[in-house]
Amino acid sequence: MESKNNFKPYIPAEKITPELTVTSVVMGILLAVIFGAANAYLGLRVGMTVSASIPAAVISMGVIRLLMRKNSILESNIVQTIGSAGESLAAGAIFTLPAFFLWASEGIMDKPDIVTITIIALLGGLLGVFFMIPLRNALIVREHGILPYPEGQACAEVMLAGEEGGSKASGVFAGMGFAAIFKFIIDGLKLVPSEVNYEDPRLYPGAIGTQVYPAVMSVGYICGPRISSYMFAGGVLNWCVLIPIFVLFGGGYISEALAGGASVAEIFEAGGAAAIWSKYTRYIGAGALAAGGIISLIKNLPLIATTFVGALKGFSVSGGGQVRTEKDINIKIVLIAILALTLAVWLVPAIPISLVGAIIVVIFGFFFATVSSRMVGIVGSSNNPVSGMAIATLLVATLILKLTGEAGAAGMQAAIAIGTIICIVAAIAGDTSQDLKTGYLLGATPKKQQIGEILGVVASAFAIGATLYLLDSAWGFGSEELAAPQATMMKMVIEGIMDGNLPWGLILIGIFIAIVVELVGIPVLPFAIGVYLPVQLNACIMVGGIVRWFFDKIKNEEQKKTSVNNGVLFCSGMIAGEGLVGILLAVFAIFGIDKVINLSKYINLPAPLANLSGLFVFALVILTLVLFTYKKNRKA
Repeated sequence: MESKNNFKPYIPAEKITPELTVTSVVMGILLAVIFGAANAYLGLRVGMTVSASIPAAVISMGVIRLLMRKNSILESNIVQTIGSAGESLAAGAIFTLPAFFLWASEGIMDKPDIVTITIIALLGGLLGVFFMIPLRNALIVREHGILPYPEGQACAEVMLAGEEGGSKASGVFAGMGFAAIFKFIIDGLKLVPSEVNYEDPRLYPGAIGTQVYPAVMSVGYICGPRISSYMFAGGVLNWCVLIPIFVLFGGGYISEALAGGASVAEIFEAGGAAAIWSKYTRYIGAGALAAGGIISLIKNLPLIATTFVGALKGFSVSGGGQVRTEKDINIKIVLIAILALTLAVWLVPAIPISLVGAIIVVIFGFFFATVSSRMVGIVGSSNNPVSGMAIATLLVATLILKLTGEAGAAGMQAAIAIGTIICIVAAIAGDTSQDLKTGYLLGATPKKQQIGEILGVVASAFAIGATLYLLDSAWGFGSEELAAPQATMMKMVIEGIMDGNLPWGLILIGIFIAIVVELVGIPVLPFAIGVYLPVQLNACIMVGGIVRWFFDKIKNEEQKKTSVNNGVLFCSGMIAGEGLVGILLAVFAIFGIDKVINLSKYINLPAPLANLSGLFVFALVILTLVLFTYKKNRKA
């Protein structure tokens, strides 16, 4: 185990190399906007985002080393630092902000304008960075060798590969191009169905099937077979067990409560299993998801307490280093910035948060920034329960707001704004800590990385509002194309506390399912997400997990590592490529171009043949991933 005293970074402290340059800033901001938009689209579809640090690092290595003929690993590090901020800010925003749009569609309130969204995202992102700066010495330096920070170390390894980083960049770009083509064929030209579904009500009132999207499958590959199987198990429970139970045994109570008097049989006959999921069982999934987030926090209470005490001590030592690799942004600037941002949360007219809300933001913000920064050091950013932290905040904040007289639409607006800022704070703090770990291993200047993180937050905040408006205009949040699971669930939590109009019986069923799942030793959050989302989406993720399992079984450790890493890069590219085409198609939908390029009207295949065409396309996607990985493995 290495300590602070004997650790030597790749670039010595006394050596000065280019870091925060015009090249690194421009590239970083471009990647922050691209990966932020792509992850916003992905997260609104499947409820999960993926880390952008490694693909951003690979792209920067390829451009800076191969195209610009420069040899500056710390410059590439700044690119990934700025670029990854876009993904993290998008994650925090999409888990909460679409609730505003959902309420607007119901006539409860007006849509927030882009300025409001930008300011909320900007304040949350900047608070996340500034809250994390005092933690760097305690978590990154003093606990080096104790906290692994898996993504941070992996990103450093990619960049330390040197010239190999340039060849790896081709995998990311290949994945982007491949997925872009397939996404355009599936959702643009609509030559093949996006989903293969099997449902036979005469035999059994459940449903099974799979989507055929490269990005969704890529999520399963990156998460691995374990997490993918938990999600798929949750989907099977809902669509093959709970929905049939409702159809076979549903009574008048649930019909009157949720369907305006229509019977379960009538709803099922009109819309099939999907209608039962929409009217009833998604509330069970919401209960499981909320319980999973809170359970994750309760399990980590000792870790939370330890981290919080260490964070308070960190304020006394942060920013005082004279050695290049120990210099943070000055602690006085950090404290002034936190005070100014907190006042802005309260005083800026565009933000619907009172003084009480601002106090909640600063207390919960710093608390969950410390929690997030330490938790990602152990479990990684992909397993960081950011939405769980937001749920816990919403429960407390909504109760306080209601007790202090802020009820109705105004109270709901304030609650979701508070939850959004906290969610973004936790996401950005976790991302910043991973990036600072990468920089610590490489020998970067912390102050320059922190400035880069701030630049990434600012660029992403200005882009996220336009992205959300674009996606909502094209498809609408809560639709089949953009389920927005976390935001929908948080909307229901706030409504349930403010108005008491939730079907609490179904929510409690989900809560108890989550408790049972936790007691038998299954990670509850991925399982709960699976219960909430359509089984077809979970099945597609499961296929990606199976492909990853295949490569994980390679006995030669070096070949296995090379294969898995190549696959991760290719899948990261596919996620980015499909996300970008998704944004393009949203633009087409707004201007009516989608109807012009839609060729499905010329193809009228019967359902069995349509399903076969979808399966054929999905098989090509899987085969391409396998062949690409093997080909790259032989070259390695």
